[in-house]
Amino acid sequence: MRKVTREMIKDYDLKKKGYDFMGYTFDTINELSFHHLIVPKRESRKKGIGEGYVKWNGALLNQDTSHPYLHTIERFDRELFLEITKEMVEENLRGEINIENLKRIREMLLWFEAHYDDIYSSSGKEIIKPEFKTKRLVLPGFEERRR
Repeated sequence: MRKVTREMIKDYDLKKKGYDFMGYTFDTINELSFHHLIVPKRESRKKGIGEGYVKWNGALLNQDTSHPYLHTIERFDRELFLEITKEMVEENLRGEINIENLKRIREMLLWFEAHYDDIYSSSGKEIIKPEFKTKRLVLPGFEERRR
């Protein structure tokens, strides 16, 4: 595990919280992976930040759920991907994972699911895996409605 990832786990108290920057749960911190927020890894060297593993450029996501799901969203709806990323950048800048950001992210995920639920990959698999819908934090007082 990278040093920056360990620092972010500590700074955001993720081990205690048990959920990531998108509100997806995890059992152990080993399930978390670094997601490049502002400068993609492929452009990091050109921008002079090595491979881009710096705190201001990252969000920690569950490598089996939220991380691949976010990249699925990026492939199908770039604008929505950027809106979700904006919420995580805000969390990062604030230095905390805020319930209001998680609610906005949840709304966007529900919108995506309502519009892309019946889409399949070229191999015939659903693009929205069941665990993308079930491994999320339950947000108190938040009614899961579709836009």
